[in-house]
Amino acid sequence: MDAFAAEFAWIVWLVLILVFVTIEMVTLDLTFLMMAAGSLGALLSGLLGAPWWLQLVIAAVLTIALLLGIRPPLLRLLKRGGDPAKTNVDALLGLDGRVVSTIGATGGQVRLANGETWTARLSPGTGRIVEPGERVLVTAIDGATAVVTPAERNSP
Repeated sequence: MDAFAAEFAWIVWLVLILVFVTIEMVTLDLTFLMMAAGSLGALLSGLLGAPWWLQLVIAAVLTIALLLGIRPPLLRLLKRGGDPAKTNVDALLGLDGRVVSTIGATGGQVRLANGETWTARLSPGTGRIVEPGERVLVTAIDGATAVVTPAERNSP
């Protein structure tokens, strides 16, 4: 068994490397890339004549070292360049607008500063009707409805 394992271990390591790289291409988490690098270290040690049990130890130690030592800084480096611009609903929060049709108990419409017209309702506790032309601020988005408050209420 030892002779068989020693003679064909390189094939096992090569297959593992290919499997790990393929999985990494799907997950993009760098975990399987570190496992592939550990397997590469074991493959190289096997080609240099290390016994199969030492190849396993090298693969395990190298994989753990890479997972704990190299992966976290690489992930931070990859995530550092993210786009800081707000998008979707986050971009609408705090945006001001003008009332297009009266916002009362049944709702109304506002035209936001970005040019979009939204169905709107008043934020709970507002307690008054907001007439066309008045400024409002978006405090939340509830489905396809902008929840707004009169702008003068948010002034210092």
